[in-house]
Amino acid sequence: QGDVNPQVANTNEIVRKFRGECLPYLQEQFPDLRFAIEGEDKNTKETVFSMLHGLMFGLVGIFLLLSFQFRSYIEPIGVMVAIPLSMIGVIWGHVLMGLEISMPSIMGAVSLAGIVVNNSILLVEFLKLRAAEGHSIPEAAKMASRERFRSILLTTLTTTAGMTPLLLETSLQAQILIPLVTSIVFGLLAATVLVLLVVPAIFTVFSDFGWVRVDKEQHPVE
Repeated sequence: QGDVNPQVANTNEIVRKFRGECLPYLQEQFPDLRFAIEGEDKNTKETVFSMLHGLMFGLVGIFLLLSFQFRSYIEPIGVMVAIPLSMIGVIWGHVLMGLEISMPSIMGAVSLAGIVVNNSILLVEFLKLRAAEGHSIPEAAKMASRERFRSILLTTLTTTAGMTPLLLETSLQAQILIPLVTSIVFGLLAATVLVLLVVPAIFTVFSDFGWVRVDKEQHPVE
């Protein structure tokens, strides 16, 4: 056993190198050799497995809540598309910051599931309000994006501004949190930009199939 110097390498790099270079040689020399990787690698896999289970339960919970809200099983899918869109920002954020995907990164990505849907919900609510006024879904989608652009942008900017000092922190104590903050900040930024474009487009497609429910008795709120 041994400790890892994070300034030189990380556990994933060492395990990957061991599996790719050392292990084949050992198995060739000693065919009856049995091996098991324990310690941090095993704990990491167990934690990832647990977080993925938690994410699945969270996604199901979000879907059920949105289904009650919109009284539809199709429209929540259009709202929840913000979650995979945020993963684009997570990946590129790590690339720009020169970081590898780690356990804190995954924790930040999982936490995004409940954050990025807020903008989608707000956008869809205004889309349906404008549709209730008699506008077509494509026109209502454009109006919702224009009207909610400022509030969605300001909400995102205030959140990212509050986390930027931690993102730029250079102290050793903050290094473990930087991947988590990177996932949240860049994931939220990417989702905000893409939601304003993709969610209206998705609901326009849904309307072509007659999947968007519009309550004509709903009164718009300014």
